Amino acid sequence: MARFPLSRRKVIASGLALAGLWAAPGLRAEALPGLRVYKDPTCGCCGAWIEVMRDDGFPVELREVDTMALARLKAELGIPEDLASCHTAVIEGYVVEGHVPPADLRRLLAERPEALGLSVPGMPYGAPGMGPESERDAYDVLLMTPGAPATVFAHYDAAPQ
Repeated sequence: MARFPLSRRKVIASGLALAGLWAAPGLRAEALPGLRVYKDPTCGCCGAWIEVMRDDGFPVELREVDTMALARLKAELGIPEDLASCHTAVIEGYVVEGHVPPADLRRLLAERPEALGLSVPGMPYGAPGMGPESERDAYDVLLMTPGAPATVFAHYDAAPQ
C-alpha cells in the first residue's frame, strides 16, 4: 500500500481553503439582477445592445412593444423627452434609457444613488450596440434625477482618428 505525505487533516484543511477561495468576491461569477428591456420589434441596434448586456452577464427579459406603447411607457416612467432613446430597460428600481455601457450600469447598481436611472440620449455612434467602439463619437451617460437637471455620470471621449 502506497503512503501519501498528506494526512487526512491536511487534505480536509486544503479542501476548506479552496472552498474559501471559490467563495471569495471577484473569483466567482456574480449573480447580476435581471434587466427587463422594452423595444420596438424592428429596431436592430436595440438587439445589439441586449447582446452586449448578455455578454456582460446581465440576464435579459425582452418585451417587444409597438412605438406608441413604448412612448407611453417612457412617459409613465418619468423619462424626459430630451433624454429619450430607442429602448428602455428597468432593473432594481432604476430606468436605463438607451445605449448605456454595462460598466456604468454595474456602477449604478453598486453605488445606488437616489435617482430615476441612467440615459444615453439619442443613439451616439460607437456606444454599445451602435457600431465599433474604435470609431466612437464622444457621448455622456447621464444620471436622471426627478425634479433636477440630469448630471454627467460618465463621459466617453471620441475614439482617436
